[in-house]
Amino acid sequence: MKNPILENLPKVGIRPTIDGRLGGVRESLEKQTMDQAKRVAALIRKHLKYPNGKAVQCVIADTCIGGVTEANACAEKFRVENVGVSLTVTPCWCYGSETMDMDRHLPKAIWGFNGTERPGAVYLAASLAGHTQKGLPAFGIYGKDVQEAGDKTIPADVEEKILNFIRCGLAVSTMRGKAYLSMGGTSMGIAGSMVDYNFWEKWLGMRVEDIDMSELIGRMDKGIFDQKEFKKALAWVKKNCPEGKDYNPDTHLRSRETLDAEWETNVKMALIARDLMVGNPKLAEMGFGEQALGHQAIAAGFQGQRQWTDYFPNGDFMEAILNTSFDWNGKRAPYIVATENDALNGATMLFGYLLSNSAQIFADLRTYWSPDAVKQASGHKLKGEAKDGILHLINSGPAALDGTGEQSVDGKPAMKPFWEITREEVDACLKATTWHPSMTEYFPGGGMSTRYKTKGGMPATMTRINLIDGLGPALQIAEGYTVELPEDVHDALDQRTNPTWPTTWFAPILTGQGAFRSTYEVMNNWGANHCVMSCGHIGDRFITLASMLRIPVYMHNVGEERIMRPSSWRAFGTAGLEGADFRACQTYGPLYK
Repeated sequence: MKNPILENLPKVGIRPTIDGRLGGVRESLEKQTMDQAKRVAALIRKHLKYPNGKAVQCVIADTCIGGVTEANACAEKFRVENVGVSLTVTPCWCYGSETMDMDRHLPKAIWGFNGTERPGAVYLAASLAGHTQKGLPAFGIYGKDVQEAGDKTIPADVEEKILNFIRCGLAVSTMRGKAYLSMGGTSMGIAGSMVDYNFWEKWLGMRVEDIDMSELIGRMDKGIFDQKEFKKALAWVKKNCPEGKDYNPDTHLRSRETLDAEWETNVKMALIARDLMVGNPKLAEMGFGEQALGHQAIAAGFQGQRQWTDYFPNGDFMEAILNTSFDWNGKRAPYIVATENDALNGATMLFGYLLSNSAQIFADLRTYWSPDAVKQASGHKLKGEAKDGILHLINSGPAALDGTGEQSVDGKPAMKPFWEITREEVDACLKATTWHPSMTEYFPGGGMSTRYKTKGGMPATMTRINLIDGLGPALQIAEGYTVELPEDVHDALDQRTNPTWPTTWFAPILTGQGAFRSTYEVMNNWGANHCVMSCGHIGDRFITLASMLRIPVYMHNVGEERIMRPSSWRAFGTAGLEGADFRACQTYGPLYK
């Protein structure tokens, strides 16, 4: 089934601006300027894909923009063509405020060609000054090296900045107008599951849709799901989801008949949750036209505990399989679902997904294991990236099976976009995962819990959005690596907590400063019990996206040379970038205020 949320996605608008003086100047620049726009479009189409795997589409203004009339004509074209991010390119001087993009909601950047024959970089500086003065933050893209006027190459540093900007800008516009589906309410008093409408609406441009969890019961009881797909899914589960050891004591063991019924309920829950998010035309064919529409949800959360899980099978299978890049229908884009309805972790998962096109791991940041504690518990001495200790990431439900690390890029464990995953990697992820009867004392209603161990050596980024009273949302980022422990050492540590849940051992990259003085301080400074892990060192992308949304970052270990924010951020300070980020975000306020 196609995910309709990932169709008709926003396009990239490219604005070639030009010196408008006719009589020789403009005429001499027309081809060079338009060719620059076409080269950028080709670059974007070659390197960037939407979450559905299709190449990103670009729209170029019909003419070069030499003044306000052509700027307005371009704006109208962008509106009609569903443009979600704006990139201005020029090799020459242009009239700044007369040619600039004035749309307040479109992320915008300017690439001013670094050449001396025609001062494109001068226009870049003048136009950015205009954007700053008018309260329209824009990113400046300026190559390090001077190029000849006829040089048709895009330097590597410029390429990187363009692609980073476009990737993050598309994340902003992809979220706009979509929904977060809150299935249930607050779970066990967790603040992150107290869904904050203000955050979703003003910072992300999204709406919140609420349903009671009884909607799932009603659809199960009335058979409001695709019966044919249910049979297909259940057969696939029986073949590909092996049951592991039942760790319950004899007094809490559940019968085979009960476990089989729980499996059926788990599969139905997955189908129904997906249909609630994005709709399903099959339901209309069955006579359920309203239910067929869905909630236009690009992300969702499921409360589960405890009002549901005390009486019904938990959401672990539903969350894990929906967050995974494949199921009984084959490879497909993940559906972002947060356990315990932690909407803030759900938003962070959504960020990571849109920035990487790959599945995300939702986890508790459970424990800091110091080198001494590991040695005492197992006799093992931590080395390499783990020499200062490790963090235990573990949670019952929504850790995607991609998180096993059984996919690879350049020989290293990875989580890849679904279209890059091989059949062999799908099989390996399934074989590395076992499904265990949930601990009855935690989940009286039963259900199946996911268990696997993430392979070591995966570059990874751990993130979390928190809400702070009087400040608003703020983001934390920690880049690092997954860690492989010997099996006996893993067991010695892992068996101390719930052995039916998936584990990722993570070692942050330390800088010797602030919260990254030590692994202990990373744990000590984390703002909540939950976190998200994305594949790759993509903290710089999170920082760029956060600046577009006016969300400050208050903890990260990304080198300054990789940080890209709007040029106006410099006016708030150049020595202490963290403080400047807070001041800029506070001054501009949320993107959709």
